Amino acid sequence: MAVKRCSDGIAAVLPTFINQKSGHVITTSSVAGLKAYPGGAVYGGTKWFVRDFMEVLRMESTQEGTNIRTATIYPAAINTLVVQYLCQNKSLDKFWQKWQKQA
Repeated sequence: MAVKRCSDGIAAVLPTFINQKSGHVITTSSVAGLKAYPGGAVYGGTKWFVRDFMEVLRMESTQEGTNIRTATIYPAAINTLVVQYLCQNKSLDKFWQKWQKQA
């Protein structure tokens, strides 16, 4: 879902940004897009995609002279019902406990 939303959102604005030779794409990823953890392959993989996609967009914009800037926000884990539901997996429980100790 994150992959499709990211690529669809960029596809929607890219023609306008290219025509006006400027723009700024801002996306949200996760710290899971910066650091891998056991049990997080699928979730983390989608976040790594966002990171790479934005970096390549920035590089290609530079090469083509379209002046499209990019920024990615990497929020950390937040203790919500969604996180609690996802953390039913034992390895994610260990990740969450370790993260809380570091916070």
